[in-house]
Amino acid sequence: MRKISLLSALPVVSALLLAPGCGTTYSWRPDVPSDMRTISVPSFRNESDVQELGAIATRQVLREFQREGTFSICASGDAAVEVQGIVKDANAGATAYDRRAGLRIASYEMTATVLVSVIDKKNGRVLVDNKPYRAMATFAAGQDLSTAQRDASGRVADDLARQIVDDVTALDWRRREGSKR
Repeated sequence: MRKISLLSALPVVSALLLAPGCGTTYSWRPDVPSDMRTISVPSFRNESDVQELGAIATRQVLREFQREGTFSICASGDAAVEVQGIVKDANAGATAYDRRAGLRIASYEMTATVLVSVIDKKNGRVLVDNKPYRAMATFAAGQDLSTAQRDASGRVADDLARQIVDDVTALDWRRREGSKR
């Protein structure tokens, strides 16, 4: 077996380090300018038949922004960015039946659709205009259907919040902002 000396490997390692792309630094943080990192989320308007779904969705979006950490949550008057939402509809329908119990409903599925707009309040521009988001959760039919539906609405709101926050942080802020950081 032939051994490679450290001095003979040095030119190869140097060439690899100087190759195009090797000097590029990558970041897992979103590319949001520092002057745009304040956000407000007013209560989502609820046009659905599910009680308090707008408030639940708003709470979950705020929690997800807080967990993600790019934006600081503040009052509407102090925010550079505002996320506005409308819960357009929410429906629960049977998805499975128990044949042994005389075709009694065994589980339900709740779906919800929310329209979201993202406003650049500093420059007075709409960055996202009424983009639809859809989420779904299943829940078992039991003795207390209203409690099960309330739990499902929380899981639907969690899913919506993740989608919304992911999209807001992934916006191409350099193209939309048009300014230096």
